[in-house]
Amino acid sequence: MMVVWLALAANSSARDVYVDNVAGNDMVDGSSERTACRTIARALRAAQRGDRIVLANTGQPYRESITLQGGRHSGAPDRPFEIVGNGAILEGAGAVPQRGWEHAHGNVFRCSPPLKSYQLLFLDGKPAARVETQRSDRQLPDLEPREWCLFERQIYFCVDEGRLPQHYDLSYSALPVGITLYEVRNVIIRDLVVQGFQLDGINAHDGVFAATLNGVTCRGNARSGISVGGASRIRIEGCLVGNNGAAQVRTEGHSHTHIADTNLLDNTAPPLVREGGKVYMDGADKAEDQQAVLSPRRPARPSATSFVRQALARRTAY
Repeated sequence: MMVVWLALAANSSARDVYVDNVAGNDMVDGSSERTACRTIARALRAAQRGDRIVLANTGQPYRESITLQGGRHSGAPDRPFEIVGNGAILEGAGAVPQRGWEHAHGNVFRCSPPLKSYQLLFLDGKPAARVETQRSDRQLPDLEPREWCLFERQIYFCVDEGRLPQHYDLSYSALPVGITLYEVRNVIIRDLVVQGFQLDGINAHDGVFAATLNGVTCRGNARSGISVGGASRIRIEGCLVGNNGAAQVRTEGHSHTHIADTNLLDNTAPPLVREGGKVYMDGADKAEDQQAVLSPRRPARPSATSFVRQALARRTAY
């Protein structure tokens, strides 16, 4: 009886923690909308097992890189730990410093981002037109006005005649990962846009079990929209993933990823890059089902039902 009482007491203590990046204040605990935290990081410090973090959609992006880790950021099957985005944006891009550009040649300028292994350049808040390069390339490719490339770990951008990079609204991937999940259980992240990060929008690093991404949009991240690794078990449901740099979804290790009712756009990168783990599409639950389990490193196209929704979803991708 004592064990049952303690379990009920733990569940009854679960609460909502509110975040408002315009009117909030990190000196308070987020226990009500009037005493909302200003940052998600502060809310995570205040949160306990089974709590729900509720973001206000203020029209201003949350510019943070956050981590959910351990029992404090876990839940139970009947009381998951949740992040409710309400359509808010978690943003990883930062403005290129005005003095960060130097002239390369002709109408081409370059800058050196602090995070270099993967990068994206954004023009007016959207991914700029990119010319692909390989690490083995020895010569800078030709660039047309408003095109860019990553060459020898530097960003090169071609301006219009008579203009300078400072005349454009340019930003690059400044923060590493939007949301890192590590050793958490029974977690739900819903109704959130995660964009502009240097590696992944959401990374289930390892030890993640019974986690669900529901109604999440991951776009414009330099490596992948969603990465699942280690021994993680994650479900991606009703999401939109596109305009990412190397993969829309990537998996590795011994992970299991279930993808259902989700649009993986085949635009800037393969919809799925599998470097390990198992992937189940549209509710398949057996690894022996060859129609559902995809081969390593073989890009997977969206399901037939996804194509029907994709035309409607593209207008929200960026």
